Parts: sequence; C-alpha cells; structure tokens
Amino acid sequence: MNVLITGAKGFIGRNLRAHLRARLQCNVRSFDLENTVSELREWLASAEVVFHLGGVNRPQDVAEYETGNVGFTETLCDALEQLGRNPKVVMASSIQAELDNPYGLSKRHAEQRLQLYAERTGAEVRIYRLKNVFGKWCRPNYNSVVATFCHNIANDLPISVSATARELDLVYIDDVVESLISELAAQPNSGVPGEGIPSYRIGLRELAGRIQSFHDMRTSLQTPDFSCRFSQALYATYLSYVPADRRDQQLKTNSDNRGALAEFIKNQHFGQIFVSRTRPSVTRGNHYHQTKAEKFFVVEGEGVIRMRHIEGGEIVEYKVRGEDFQVVDIPPGFTHSIKNTGAGVMVTLFWASEIFNPDRPDTYYLDV
Repeated sequence: MNVLITGAKGFIGRNLRAHLRARLQCNVRSFDLENTVSELREWLASAEVVFHLGGVNRPQDVAEYETGNVGFTETLCDALEQLGRNPKVVMASSIQAELDNPYGLSKRHAEQRLQLYAERTGAEVRIYRLKNVFGKWCRPNYNSVVATFCHNIANDLPISVSATARELDLVYIDDVVESLISELAAQPNSGVPGEGIPSYRIGLRELAGRIQSFHDMRTSLQTPDFSCRFSQALYATYLSYVPADRRDQQLKTNSDNRGALAEFIKNQHFGQIFVSRTRPSVTRGNHYHQTKAEKFFVVEGEGVIRMRHIEGGEIVEYKVRGEDFQVVDIPPGFTHSIKNTGAGVMVTLFWASEIFNPDRPDTYYLDV
C-alpha cells in the first residue's frame, strides 16, 4: 500500500512512521518542510492513503496559522483534484477547532476545505480532533506541558505549575497511532474518528508530582503502579527525555566478608527485588519470616538452598545452578539458608513479597 504522510518529521508523524516501518508492509513517503510542491504532487499521484499531519502549532506571527494550516491543506486538496485522484485522507486536527481562537479557527477552516474536497471527489475523509497528545519525541517548551515537565524534571530544571486547579485531558501517542493505522483497513471506518482512543484526565499539580516520582526512582527505587496504563505511558514518555549520561545509576551496596548485596527495585504492590554476590563457601540466611514470602534465583554460579520448618522436621535441600534457571520458593515459617558451593562468586536474585521495613523487619535468626 502506498502511504503519504505530511508533517512526517513532526511529533505524530515520526511515531506513525516508526509504527508503519515495524508493523506493516507499506511504501511510505514522508513529506515535510524541506520537500517541494512538485514532490508532493508526484507522491500524491500514487498515494492510496494520505495522513495529513502537517500544520502550524505555535508560529511567531498569528497570520501563519492560516497559511500553515489552511493554506497547506488547500495546496494538498488542489493537487489531488487536479490529478483527478481521490485517495482516503486522514487528518490530524485538534479539539481547539471547536474554539474561536486563531489556532482553532485555522484548524476548523482546514477541516472545511478537506470536507469540500470529499464532496467534490467522493473521497473518504477522516478528521481526528485530537486532545492533548503526549509521548516520546514531543518537543518540550513548545505546546505540550507533559513534554516540558518530562524534559525539565529529567534534567533537574525548574518547572512552573500555574493554575493548579486546571485539569488536562491527555491521549497517548501510541494509542493515537493505533487508531490512525486502523484507517488503513480495506473497508471504510464507521463512527467518530478517534472515539476509541483512551483519554486520561489529570490535574497539573498531580501530573508534575507523578513525573517527579519517576525522577526520584533513582534514589527511592520505588516503581509506580504499572497496572495502570496511564502510568506505563507517562513513565515511558518521561524516560525518553532522560539524557544519556543519566540513564545509568550506581546502586547502594552493602558489602562484608560474605560478598555484597544491593536493592534493585521495589513497589508496595509487588514487594522488592535485590541482588547479591556471594563468595565461595559462604552461607547467607539462617533466618525465617512470619509473613514475608521470598523467591531465590541463582543466575550465576552454583549453590545449595536449605530449609526446614521452624517447629522441626527434616531439612530439604535444593541444588541450584545459574544455567538451570531454577526458582525456589521460600514459604513463611521455614528457616532457610543459601550457600555458595562453587569455585567462583555466586550471583542471586531475591524477590520478597513486601518492602523491607527496618521497624518491622519480619526476620528472625534460626539455624537451619
């Protein structure tokens, strides 16, 4: 399928191109500011679907709203009519088209010109009046508060939260792209364009707080609740603004004659994960928990995990090796230990069902 994207280097255009490259067998032509009208006409001559994403959001001169949004749409429609072609056109407009500000008026006028093209040619036209779109590759300090907050917080720059009672309706770029791609289906789409795109309503202060919590993960190690799609999308967006020299971090390590141990990540909903390096012949543990459950996973080296009921009984042993990808459950009420029986360092991942609380450690010494 021959697809043409206008505004292909913009925020939505870049994401749409990335998804089309990865998921569909499409011949995609990308039109942007550096291209000429003759190139536009050449590509329109074979395009089966046109994603009209090009436009002006924040010009220096208000008059550019009309030339950039209405004028370019005129050029697009005129070229198609002169070529005698009627491909499907999918336009990215804005909910501001309902308003009478300069930007909203220009978007509404562009929509009207496209609808006139549809009436004249019989072409299928789909107009998406999008809400505030957020996601990777959006330009900060331009027209997206999410991008600005993410960029500034990731770079330890100040943010300004004015009108704290203000709330935003946000839509995520991947959800928008998913809906746009559905327009490539052979049968005509029915319903209001974009009506199935999930929307997230959030106040500015809460938005800033959530993004700040992502930044604080470097020290707190506490992840958000990723069962919420909005948290997944917002964290992915934040991470895309973290500069290369801040994407790694040194974990706080507790070291002694046994080896070293460090917390990795934790969350009130799933507990915590930590990692240890244990020297040969060294034993860790010899304690039990009343409620806390654990899983042990040796990823390098070899060892033996021993456990027995705290009221007595036989000792159960599990020989573990990194190459076996074997996980051992540690139930409450069983004292347990893990010993490095190999010649080299043993590396182990531990999961605990709750975050360690020094005031209530739920850890009691008892030899296996």
